[in-house]
Amino acid sequence: MPRPVAHAHLGEMITETVAAHPSRPALRERVDDAWKVITYRELQERVDAVATALIERGVRHGDRVAIFSRNRPAWTVVDLAAIGIGAVVVPIYQTSTPKQARHILADSATSVVFAEGADEADRIAQVRHELPDLVDVITFDPVDGYTGYTDLTATTPDADTLTTRRAQVSGDDVASIIYTSGTTGDPKGVVLSHGAFTSEIAAVLSFFDITEHDHSLCFLPLAHALERAWTFVVLTVGAMNTYWSDARTVADAMPLARPTLMVSVPRLYEKVYSVAHEQAAASPLKNRIFTWAVATGRRAQAAGRHRGPWLNAQLRLADRLVLRNIREAIGGPKTVLASGGAPLRQEVEEFFHAAGILVCQGYGLTEAAPLISFNSPDAFRFGTVGRVMPGSEFRIGDEGEILYRGPNVMLGYHNLPDATAESMTEDGWLRTGDIGEIDADGFLTITDRMKDIIVTAGGKNVAPGPIEGELASDPLIEYAVVLGDNRPCLTVLVRPNLPGLEGFAKQAAIAFDDAHELLSHERITEEIRARIAKVSEGLANHEKIREFEVIEDGMTMENGMLTPTLKVRRRAVEQKFRDKVESMYERIRARRK
Repeated sequence: MPRPVAHAHLGEMITETVAAHPSRPALRERVDDAWKVITYRELQERVDAVATALIERGVRHGDRVAIFSRNRPAWTVVDLAAIGIGAVVVPIYQTSTPKQARHILADSATSVVFAEGADEADRIAQVRHELPDLVDVITFDPVDGYTGYTDLTATTPDADTLTTRRAQVSGDDVASIIYTSGTTGDPKGVVLSHGAFTSEIAAVLSFFDITEHDHSLCFLPLAHALERAWTFVVLTVGAMNTYWSDARTVADAMPLARPTLMVSVPRLYEKVYSVAHEQAAASPLKNRIFTWAVATGRRAQAAGRHRGPWLNAQLRLADRLVLRNIREAIGGPKTVLASGGAPLRQEVEEFFHAAGILVCQGYGLTEAAPLISFNSPDAFRFGTVGRVMPGSEFRIGDEGEILYRGPNVMLGYHNLPDATAESMTEDGWLRTGDIGEIDADGFLTITDRMKDIIVTAGGKNVAPGPIEGELASDPLIEYAVVLGDNRPCLTVLVRPNLPGLEGFAKQAAIAFDDAHELLSHERITEEIRARIAKVSEGLANHEKIREFEVIEDGMTMENGMLTPTLKVRRRAVEQKFRDKVESMYERIRARRK
């Protein structure tokens, strides 16, 4: 069973950690080619100062405090300060557009926003007239006309007031509202309690031997439930959290920071796997050595403690030639290396395991804060997402849907009672929207997704419906199918509106014999590309369409690409046009080289 967690709410955990490890490094970031470190005692001092400043600015129990920034130590300071006095933290992805930020701030009735700098403050300023509840915008970086974060950290803590406010917070209180994409296009606010997070902390620490001597690399956005929940685990044990603001350069960060703990989405592991194989393919000799070394590592892992002296000798050679380089590519040995947010291919799991690295794949939803199941060193099975979180349960419901029930399930969707009712059964089971199977030993395998939500390889959720609707509203496009599930970015297949093409061609003085001839005309292709780009301009970075292909075939129930209710079977479409899909991603890869 889970190791008990003494604190009743998240705000108490930092106080307990400071008492046990005041001089240990807590938060670290890279500044001017050097590490800037904050100890746990210094972290507590900053949290107390910011918490006092928030109280002085009128933040009450239950008020919303938003954080609109990349990863940085100040993100966590504000997070702990706000939830510690009973405020509710509302994360906003730093890549959000003004429209997206407006929806989140308005729906949550946020009163205070911490913005990273001038760019984020400007995006809020563009929509501030639509935010009657917003009282204060504070910036982490100095910006003229705005109160700065450093002004708050200079506040003298009011110990008596803080003690009173913190005593009023309980594990049942709301800690955060995290907005996640929905099929309607507008993000839904997932309401999560303190107890939802603390139950996960207890579960993780019952399976992983994490101590104050470990250190984690925090590079997934803290607005993502996975990185945020993991940060709470790291700080509970007194380990160090290293903040890296640009996930695109995490490959540079790993050998520099050399973390012993890390959670990631599959994209990072897939990249290391791909690069290793590409380098091996440089020559026949390298490829033979690489293949032999990985196979030797697999045999050694399968034999475990029972491998003999000959296999041990082979393993030492394989390690010297190949396997240790794989470990170095992710910054050395790991206490915990986890993967979530999207499926990780089994061959990638087995590849890392051959190098002596166990990637523990897990599964979750923002609605479960986000942990549902996970593999662990003492209980793992490749190709699965592990066993259910201790103290919880899952089962397979109608149509193969995974249902989950546990202490970390959301309190509901903010301001959306009907959506909340649809997502839960009457007896308290969360409908995950995913289809899966549970084997005889309790390991869960995800086989499909019921929800029409794309999860990119970077773990970002994208609702394709609104994007497709916007594209289909163009007179040149009959319909569009957005793709990108477990891919690095989004692409789209479009079927042009033939009468619309004819009309455009006549206006543009393009000669043609019939409408089908126009489908491959360079001028038409560029016009469609421009119109797709126009739609992408108003989207967040992870929602932008990076490439497209034109298709001529129609979609019908008869050819299996539409459901009886005329919804697109996205997987069937991707399979039908797999050559075009692979061509799009090949062009994207070529541009990035």
